[in-house]
Amino acid sequence: MAKTASPAAASAGVRTRRQGGFGLRFVRDFALNKYLYLMMLPVVLYYAVFHYAPMYGALIAFKDYTPIKGIIGSDWVGLANFKDFFSSYYFWRILKNTVLISFYTLLFGFPAPIVLALLLNEVRSRYFKSFAQTVSYIPHFISLVVICGMIVSFTNNDGVINNLLTHFGYDGQAMLQKPGLFRPIYVLSEIWQKIGWESIIYIAALTGIDQEQYEAARMDGASRLKQMWYITLPGIMPTIAIMFILRMGNLLNIGFEKIILLYNSVTYETADVIASFVYRKGLLEFGWSYSSAVGLFNSVVNLLLLIAANRLTRKLSSSSLW
Repeated sequence: MAKTASPAAASAGVRTRRQGGFGLRFVRDFALNKYLYLMMLPVVLYYAVFHYAPMYGALIAFKDYTPIKGIIGSDWVGLANFKDFFSSYYFWRILKNTVLISFYTLLFGFPAPIVLALLLNEVRSRYFKSFAQTVSYIPHFISLVVICGMIVSFTNNDGVINNLLTHFGYDGQAMLQKPGLFRPIYVLSEIWQKIGWESIIYIAALTGIDQEQYEAARMDGASRLKQMWYITLPGIMPTIAIMFILRMGNLLNIGFEKIILLYNSVTYETADVIASFVYRKGLLEFGWSYSSAVGLFNSVVNLLLLIAANRLTRKLSSSSLW
């Protein structure tokens, strides 16, 4: 009588065949699409070299790093750098400033390109639409140093903004010398810089909406506002959800370049953020381990916000990153 294989042996054989089958399928797919794999190779190398390999440097945050000893040879201090940061005078100030500036930028800056895309979608003049898009794109391509120079010039005592305000009875003032005005200036300038460029993806999403839905809505007597509310917005909602998740993942990543170019010692109270603090401590004061700990804390918080945003959008809609 022939022997019957045990269930464990049978399952092991199935796994072996599946593994071999996958390897064989991959070899065949690579042979058929080798040029696509070669095109993907530079992207993989980029992320491996510039995003994954530098993670090794996170060890500095747990050591008393000195360049002479190197990362491995430096003394291990554990969580001492994090404790110093959490107990420092600057912790709550820079955390508050970072959260507030990030929140205001998200609150006012995230909907701005969506609104612009919706407005441009309603424009029927092709020439005016092209002109408006071009004008809104231009600030994205201007150097950040030039942008900050323009902001400083506009907000000076004799700048354009102060000249306009004097006509309404306000006294001219150097706005960037006022701590209370730094955040509004930063948020408004961020919107001005990015509204046109970030609207591109929403404009592209609008082109994918079935035009027959609009025709049916017009036949039913729906106004353009109702068409926007019941057809356009639901049509781009998956794109909005994905962009919201990505924005939340970088919520606390305020670029230190713009902050440093705009702030001064007078406005540290409302302008100093985690990125600028890391810059001063790491590059100007040579506190490499301390600044690495602060940067690692910032990255962990961003990761938690990304996970929370992904779960939230998955519950509220069917769109999520994973």
